[in-house]
Amino acid sequence: MAEEKDRYEEHEEEEFGELIKFTFAGFAGGLGLGWFLDRLGFQQNPIGEWLVRTLAGEGESILEGFFAVKKRLSGATSSLAQAYGWGKLIGMTVPWWIDLFSRLLGVNVYGWEGFYIPYFYAMSDQLGANISGFVYMYRQEKSLGRAAKRYLKNPVMLTSLLIILIVPLGLLTARLLGFSPTTNLFIALETIAANLCWLPPLVGMLLERKKDE
Repeated sequence: MAEEKDRYEEHEEEEFGELIKFTFAGFAGGLGLGWFLDRLGFQQNPIGEWLVRTLAGEGESILEGFFAVKKRLSGATSSLAQAYGWGKLIGMTVPWWIDLFSRLLGVNVYGWEGFYIPYFYAMSDQLGANISGFVYMYRQEKSLGRAAKRYLKNPVMLTSLLIILIVPLGLLTARLLGFSPTTNLFIALETIAANLCWLPPLVGMLLERKKDE
């Protein structure tokens, strides 16, 4: 039984480490594409901005979704990290519609009024991951009460909840102070700054390492 628990914890640490790698790969892709589109003169192009925000804010969601699918197809044991991956994949399309309808309604996406757009690009997948993580706990506990208690004692879930609540305040403050993402590179940087989705997996990985010491 102890050996099985050790294997599970090692497996969980490895998976959280994979999620962090995916996040920073998405950051690099967003920055690179933003720089390239600016060089081509595509500043304030809606399609270009959508691509840059998707890579910078959700590039890891695509990779994490593939990761979760691969783990499921391989028959690997279900884990919190996999639940994170599924949640991110499901939640990633939400900001596309929010962005589209905001533009159609005439919202100034470069002013303070549009602060919520980068938030959803950066955090909608995290919202999905948080919900998916809770569902994972509920399925294991078979009780909402026990699942809620486990959620509130889980540092990964609490870190996820914290960044979900803090990030919009930071984005709104930056916009009110005059920041305006009028280039694709600025869009990438703003989305990356808001995308703290690497923190929960990092907490999970560090906790698993601490258990091994």
